[in-house]
Amino acid sequence: MRLVDLLPLPSLRVQRIIAFLVVLSQAGISVTGAVVRVTSSGLGCPTWPTCFPGSFTPVAHAAVPFWHQALEFSNRMLTFAVTLCAALVVLAVLRARRRREIVTYAWLMPGGTVLQAVIGGITVRTGLLWWTVSIHLLVSMLMVWLSVLLFTKVGEPSSDDAAGVSVVLVPSPLRWLTALSAVALTATLVAGTFVTGAGPHAGDQSVTKPVARLKIEIVTLVHAHAEMVVAYLALIIGLGFGLAAVGMTRALRNRLIVVIALVCAQGLIGIVQYFTHVPAALVAAHVGGAAACTAATAALWAAMRTREQITADAPHNSVAHAA
Repeated sequence: MRLVDLLPLPSLRVQRIIAFLVVLSQAGISVTGAVVRVTSSGLGCPTWPTCFPGSFTPVAHAAVPFWHQALEFSNRMLTFAVTLCAALVVLAVLRARRRREIVTYAWLMPGGTVLQAVIGGITVRTGLLWWTVSIHLLVSMLMVWLSVLLFTKVGEPSSDDAAGVSVVLVPSPLRWLTALSAVALTATLVAGTFVTGAGPHAGDQSVTKPVARLKIEIVTLVHAHAEMVVAYLALIIGLGFGLAAVGMTRALRNRLIVVIALVCAQGLIGIVQYFTHVPAALVAAHVGGAAACTAATAALWAAMRTREQITADAPHNSVAHAA
């Protein structure tokens, strides 16, 4: 008997709740990280893994305001919440004896959390170099994407036995178009981190040790970022026309509408940021929007494929649509 078998058997509903908490925790910590940066609290705990040399918790220090310490330390503590959710989803799917694909996605959650902790440590130890901050955010977005796929797959009922078959709900060219939109989203996120790297919110305002910034004209980067957002939105709208032409499920239509709405809202936030000189509150909102766009695009991608059981009376139809 495995040790995990001593735990109560989680229902499908409980598994979905835990998987949803994983999505929230992965997206939420990216937003709190942005709050730390825009409040210049990035070096509130100047060492890692300790907060100060010899202390894992904040200590009174004349050079570091207490509220900077509190924000940075609180963000670090949220890592434990992320880790807890990641551990719970692994235990849940193992106890429920879910199929190998789901277990693999579940194990990516604690694995990614450990990776993020290491990247965060490197970011602190290198004095918040812009490219380390960029990598930190991009990995967070990757974790949001993977956690949404995990949530979708966990929610597929009665699909773990040998009779389950993968069923594609849209033509292959439209799936490729969705993948291309994900590439455009990735390029948009990368360009956004470049704008941040050259922007006014370095994460720390030390006069003696200023944070090194990306030495590229920020207006040029903003325009490139905006053009990628337009390309991303155009691909999503084109995908919508394609799905409308071939017919789409209600779930696909709803998720498509959500993606388009979120991208438009994100673009509006970006425009307001540009003309209001990048206020701190909008930066945090923009990072939250990036996580939401990433999650919505992942959900749209996941809705294009599902798993069904091959029934004895109609095996041909299920196999004909199998990928």
